[in-house]
Amino acid sequence: MATGAEARALAPTGPGALKVVARTSPPGPPPGIPPVARREDGRGRLRGTVTAVLWYLASISLFGALWELAWAVGWADPMLVPPPHLFLRDFAGQAANFGGQGIGEASGGPLLGVLTTVASTMLRVVAGLALGFVASLAVGLLVTYFRTAGKLVVPTITMLAPISPIAWLPVAIFLFGIGNAPAVFLVFIGVFFIMTLATISEIQALSPMWRDVARTMGATRPQMVRHVVLPAILPGLFVLLRLNLFAAWMVVLIAEAVGVGSGLGMVVLLARNTFNAPLVFFTMTVIGVAGFCMDVALRAVQRKVLWWDAGVQAVAR
Repeated sequence: MATGAEARALAPTGPGALKVVARTSPPGPPPGIPPVARREDGRGRLRGTVTAVLWYLASISLFGALWELAWAVGWADPMLVPPPHLFLRDFAGQAANFGGQGIGEASGGPLLGVLTTVASTMLRVVAGLALGFVASLAVGLLVTYFRTAGKLVVPTITMLAPISPIAWLPVAIFLFGIGNAPAVFLVFIGVFFIMTLATISEIQALSPMWRDVARTMGATRPQMVRHVVLPAILPGLFVLLRLNLFAAWMVVLIAEAVGVGSGLGMVVLLARNTFNAPLVFFTMTVIGVAGFCMDVALRAVQRKVLWWDAGVQAVAR
């Protein structure tokens, strides 16, 4: 049996050469990188992760310490702006306001009630973002490569893009009633128009040389979209998607308070109606932690999808 080096030497040239090499090359990391260097690279990533976590903890600790200091010297009224040690110490009491189906229905313990409520809100955000991202990418490609569709669709999208998603709330309730659908629809609206215009802009900004080279090599339109356009525009679109993640949280909380009847937005509304300041800040803390976790998850997806972009790999960490 031929070794990997012999197989590569015997592999024929031409269209089938890459397939032969792929079948006969031994699995594992690419040659030329010493094992020690690979171990050092892994340790470097671990050190970077630990350092980032420590800086996150230091930042949050400093913010909490300044808040506690403001309370200690009398600058913050504990009835209106309670410090963290006041609204976090009664976890069970605050968590009683969270529930799986609605307010005050936390069954299975306080922690389960909080996790169920957070999960329902996060799923609405994820569903709206995913639908908006896929739809905007498809529409952006469609109107770019089909001129008639572009002339018919782009003016309408440009007119609808400045409308706040909150203005769509009555429309969402008229169309979908009360439930999960209005919240998902509002997040979708908040993402779709802006992402569609961004997709069109990213495609138009591509260097004509890339398209000329692809045409010279005989690439069809689907091949050009897959191998030239998408790799070029996805890094910029993922950055915009991360920015829209935080806007999606603001939209979904308002939608939950009015058109869903459950979730973190409903808890915030309950806290406002009962003038429960500790519950307000407790829920804000939960929202901040949940949003931070979603941002970390989105960065992980970004690194996975854009594995070829070294700049994204460095910035997304």
